Amino acid sequence: MPHRTIHLFRKGLRLHDNPTLLAALESSDTIYPVYVLDRRFLASAMHIGALRWHFLLQSLEDLHKNLSHLGARLLVIQGEYECVLRDHVQKWNITQVTLDAEMEPFYKEMEANIRRLGAELGFEVLSRVGHSLYDTKRILDLNGGNPPLTYKRFLHILSQLGDPEVPVRSLTAEDFQRCKSPEPGLAERYRVPVPADLEIPPQSPSPWRGGETEGLRRLEQHLTDQGWVANFTKPRTIPNSLLPSTTGLSPYFSMGCLSVRTFFHRLSNIYAQAKHHSLPPVSLQGQLLWREFFYTVASATQNFTQMAGNPICLQIHWYEDAERLHKWKTVFEELLLDADYSINAGNWMWLSASAFFHHYTRIFCPVRFGKRTDPEGQYIRKYLPVLKNFPTKYIYEPWTASEEEQRQAGCIIGRDYPFPMVNHKEASDRNLQLMRRVREEQRGTAQLTRDDADDPMEMKRDCSEENTVRGKAARVRE
Repeated sequence: MPHRTIHLFRKGLRLHDNPTLLAALESSDTIYPVYVLDRRFLASAMHIGALRWHFLLQSLEDLHKNLSHLGARLLVIQGEYECVLRDHVQKWNITQVTLDAEMEPFYKEMEANIRRLGAELGFEVLSRVGHSLYDTKRILDLNGGNPPLTYKRFLHILSQLGDPEVPVRSLTAEDFQRCKSPEPGLAERYRVPVPADLEIPPQSPSPWRGGETEGLRRLEQHLTDQGWVANFTKPRTIPNSLLPSTTGLSPYFSMGCLSVRTFFHRLSNIYAQAKHHSLPPVSLQGQLLWREFFYTVASATQNFTQMAGNPICLQIHWYEDAERLHKWKTVFEELLLDADYSINAGNWMWLSASAFFHHYTRIFCPVRFGKRTDPEGQYIRKYLPVLKNFPTKYIYEPWTASEEEQRQAGCIIGRDYPFPMVNHKEASDRNLQLMRRVREEQRGTAQLTRDDADDPMEMKRDCSEENTVRGKAARVRE
């Protein structure tokens, strides 16, 4: 007998390659497309800030418009998940709830609670994998029930699985015509909120507008330059360029406005037509596989997003300073537009040499790095306009300018712009010694995520250049 279904959007805010929504439509005669806006859950589990709130609301509005074109409506119901479901399952005589399978512990717990509620109220629960390239459970099974902890081992497991499944077909008006739509009045009652409803600023300063429509437009724009796609190499990108030197699609993947499988297979088609193309781990497909790697490890590693209780992470006695930590958390949790549970934690373990990356003696100097990648300081002049009038030789070290030069630039260090939080050289030297000691004491933990390759993200260079660089490094160590 066909179901009366609530389809729960969590991530997966799209109509292309949405296997769960397709399965819901094929098994139902009535369907309620629902997004539960549980503000407490989103703020606590995802540390969502104003930028991501705007991106989310834009994505929901776009999803609503796209559903409307197919004769359906998105219902955004505000409240706590379980209360909302309990109420509306009974009110609408629901026999099935469908939702994407997710790997984050808070989403797993939510699905488990929904299944318990289903057993209590008598509705079935159907979930499909749609946010990742592979079902991470299959990868774990092929690796003896444990996550592969190195990228090399991960790729070996994927070689046994083959390419990811192809995307499912896009949904059409005919799919929704076979199902009864919710009562017209519900769409107005459960409309997409506007920023004022959530007490956030009315406008977003971000140039990235949320939604499937914008995500697909950006995707097509990148794929038209097939030479750039085929020759993309991550080490050659510049993190402080004014325009992204990568795709800039990560916010759309994070929120599920874009299908990662669609992108993967579109890349495969371009590679197949190219005479030469870059390869993982530095290619665009390689970047998707890094995402998948961190998703897989996170799905089966306890306390993946923290140090304490994380079995693969070095236990480091970090210097404690509540004020500095607050500044860091504000930027990297609340202001990230593409914040992602698995990728952010995996990258921070990598960058801190706590796991995955083991060349801990490679330390980036924020001054020298900026001078090398953006000599004129254009990035700083745009995003820190208080410093824009400093001469180029001071743009990365404005505190070294004389008092007169600071006055001429219209910025007095210590009054208009703060002094450095640390002395870079002193902090670097101190941390290097401490890290060396930690790694000697916790050698077993460090070896868990150590790859045979020196650095799987490093591109092999010309031999003469390589020898020159190694010679310089040897002299520095001496």
